[in-house]
Amino acid sequence: MTNLLPNFLAGRLQTGSGPGTPLFDPVLGTELARVSSAGHDLAEGFAFAREQGGSALRAMGYAQRAEMLNAIVQVLQANRDSYYAIATANSGTTTKDSAVDIDGGIFTLGYYAKQGAALGDARLLLDGERIRMAKDPLFQTQHVMSPTRGVALFINAFNFPSWGLWEKAAPALLSGVPVIIKPATATAWLTQRMVMDVIDAKILPPGALSVICGSSAGLMDQLQAFDVVSFTGSAETARIIRSHPAVAERSVRCNIEADSLNSALLDPAASADSESFQLLVNEVAREMTVKSGQKCTAIRRVFVPRALYDAAAQAIGAKLAKISVGNPRVETVRMGALVSREQFDSVQAGIAQLRSEAEVLHDGSAVALVDADPAVAACVAPTLLGCREPSKARVLHQVEVFGPVATLMAYDSAEEAYALIRRGEGSLVTSLYSADPVFIAQATQELASSHGRVHAVSPDIAALHSGHGNVMPMSLHGGPGRAGGGEELGGLRALNFYHRRSAVQASTVALDQLATQAARLVY
Repeated sequence: MTNLLPNFLAGRLQTGSGPGTPLFDPVLGTELARVSSAGHDLAEGFAFAREQGGSALRAMGYAQRAEMLNAIVQVLQANRDSYYAIATANSGTTTKDSAVDIDGGIFTLGYYAKQGAALGDARLLLDGERIRMAKDPLFQTQHVMSPTRGVALFINAFNFPSWGLWEKAAPALLSGVPVIIKPATATAWLTQRMVMDVIDAKILPPGALSVICGSSAGLMDQLQAFDVVSFTGSAETARIIRSHPAVAERSVRCNIEADSLNSALLDPAASADSESFQLLVNEVAREMTVKSGQKCTAIRRVFVPRALYDAAAQAIGAKLAKISVGNPRVETVRMGALVSREQFDSVQAGIAQLRSEAEVLHDGSAVALVDADPAVAACVAPTLLGCREPSKARVLHQVEVFGPVATLMAYDSAEEAYALIRRGEGSLVTSLYSADPVFIAQATQELASSHGRVHAVSPDIAALHSGHGNVMPMSLHGGPGRAGGGEELGGLRALNFYHRRSAVQASTVALDQLATQAARLVY
């Protein structure tokens, strides 16, 4: 039997009991490893992280913690080749798609290392300017941010086992808060290996970083008032977390990123031969196929003027027809697999559900796989659906299919397009395609309140923009409503989740002394 991957909890390696849950190669169907969290003393592990890891981290200043992030970057870079091999085997991704996850995580760590270095040896953050509280200016108030004296529990999704870890852990560790990561089981191997490499390098103090692979049973029960929990995954699981006594009764701070029906909008003034039209076509095709469409930020709904519906369908379909799908180990393969046969079944069921309200514009079901058995491999070729009357649809605005699937939709006016986009009830990102800055400004004003990010693509930045679905650490990641209502990243804004804000009302003499131990928080 394949050995169980060890967990790291309470400052030591621990192997779960029982046979464990197998991890598979989603292309070959072979078992790779097993994971188990059974039999662990979770209370001991959380207490160790909270007391040992937290105390050691808070004893350092921001710059010293930033140096540790830099050291983690060096360790991860030195082991990149092994991470790519794991991603290919366990996530079924091509080298290019693996880079989005692996190098994206390393880049985010490096970004926060630089941001933290600029904060110096401070132990606190000053939030805003002082405010007078009396006629005599001697008595004032200063808001401060101090690291929470708890642990950060991360319950992560299967699609980004590297980036999903480090985009959360970087600001947490920089803030002085110890991390316990529970990766999604299907792709837990990469997360586990990265954490173990960092542990083996002895960069962090004991208890600062722990990993538990396997079942999440009992994890939420360990949370106390000053802990925080961050979850990425389904809306159904998010509801369970929000209703847990840790959150509902003990007021544990909770961040959720859930389902998101992200959209792309083409300017109503665009033409089929305009650069904006081509930019939209390129981005839709790319977003549908990167990581086999398994990105929480991927484009799911594409809105174009009615007159351009057929042209857009043909242009996007032509690009998708060139995408080779199959074994990512084959150099000519452009798109690998979904992470599991379970996800394969879910995507197939989702496509069938969407087809109840949409026509098929590009059918991926007949695409021949490259060096992969369709009865075994979790490969789904890109599928473009279409709806000429999206105002009459319901399912298309409610169901996210987490795979290489998008729906083209026709609109008759900008106002109708805005209303249709808002029917997604809150998303992580919407992207705009226009050469007109006036339209971009107007659309942003209409759509920003229902999206965590507005990504405007105009011809002048065609070669510069970071992409609809790429989450950059200097910009906010999260979204209202259906998307979970959470916020991550956004530069130093990410530190807010791991700090507690307090108002200090005192003499300016005392506030001057406090300022010697603090750095001013500038977003």
